Amino acid sequence: MGAQRLSEEQITEGLKKVPGWSIEKGMLHREFVFKDFCAAFGFMTQVALAAEAMNHHPDWSNGWNKVTINLMTHSAGGITDRDFKLAERIQELSGA
Repeated sequence: MGAQRLSEEQITEGLKKVPGWSIEKGMLHREFVFKDFCAAFGFMTQVALAAEAMNHHPDWSNGWNKVTINLMTHSAGGITDRDFKLAERIQELSGA
């Protein structure tokens, strides 16, 4: 059985655990800013390894020193616990 989509109330509670994240277009959203491209790319590499280990991959982009991340579970059609778990891991990796 796949991940279950969270209710609005569950999402509101989940956001309390991941400061700086918001909901944008139905996805968990956050932009991280680093000192330069190498720092941003290094962060993306760490996130890629963590996401692969969790078998849950972000929708993201990089522009010089910025990394924009959007999370949702496509198979569930929305945000699930898996998204919050990955967001928490990303928080740890960012040092936030």
